[in-house]
Amino acid sequence: MDKIAVLIPCYNESKTIEKVVTDFKKVLPEAVIYVYDNNSTDHTDEIARRAGAVVRYEYQQGKGNVIRRMFREIDAQCYIMADGDDTYPAEFAPSMVKKVLNKKVDMVVGDRLSSTYFTENKRPFHNFGNSLVRKCINIMFKTQINDIMTGYRAFSYQFVKSFPVLSKGFEIETEMSIHAVDKNMYIENEVIEYRDRPEGSESKLNTYSDGFRVLKTIAKLYRNYKPMAFFGLMAAVLLILGIGFFIPVFVTFLETGRVGKIPTLIVCGFAVLGAIQSLFSGLVLQTMVQKNRQDFEMELQRIQEQYNKLQ
Repeated sequence: MDKIAVLIPCYNESKTIEKVVTDFKKVLPEAVIYVYDNNSTDHTDEIARRAGAVVRYEYQQGKGNVIRRMFREIDAQCYIMADGDDTYPAEFAPSMVKKVLNKKVDMVVGDRLSSTYFTENKRPFHNFGNSLVRKCINIMFKTQINDIMTGYRAFSYQFVKSFPVLSKGFEIETEMSIHAVDKNMYIENEVIEYRDRPEGSESKLNTYSDGFRVLKTIAKLYRNYKPMAFFGLMAAVLLILGIGFFIPVFVTFLETGRVGKIPTLIVCGFAVLGAIQSLFSGLVLQTMVQKNRQDFEMELQRIQEQYNKLQ
């Protein structure tokens, strides 16, 4: 088991990867630097290897796929995850490592949004998207993570080996944040500086398509992690619609003694039935979620025993 493993997923980062590896080796000399190449065509892997990194490969395209491979293959007491584009300064890593090793923090979030992100990042829609996602997550899951989509994080062994990676792309950071909150893991924010990509280095993140996938992931995870709230809201909407359309029919019936809009009455009945079904679906799924959390706590016990044996 490594004491500290620095995990760097890469796709065509030849302009910056050497500096990133060198910087992390300087501030964390005891760490093992792992660069996982994701089908690069610009010799990123060769440059990283010459700089002193351990280079491995993931052939399924997508950041989520790379992180899944990393978490499966590497055992460490503390993990640092960063990008290969030199936007995250390595000098903040030792402080993040100390929080994991000394304070038993499960996930340290490198918080860009509280420092230089909005001035350094020249893409206004990225700024808006990060703020929107942060607000959505913190409201829906009642938490206070300052930067949901940052790629600069530190993890404990327990987090890495208990995190089920489902996302394939850039929505992986959102999934990590929600998983940690839902499973009551110890999270801390670490304010870091952010610098924009150097000239000639291009972002692989598409503002609109990847942003849409992130929002879709939030909705899906909210349904999965908080089914009572999700299906309860659907039940309330259906019930309000059913009652709203039923009132004019009922008023007409009181005035004339006749039901003049039978199709509307039928639709109202189906809406109310849908509301009842949605409510009971939420109740059943909420019970399953609670059982899943109990099973997860037992899984953490098993992971802790495995961790003790590997040390």
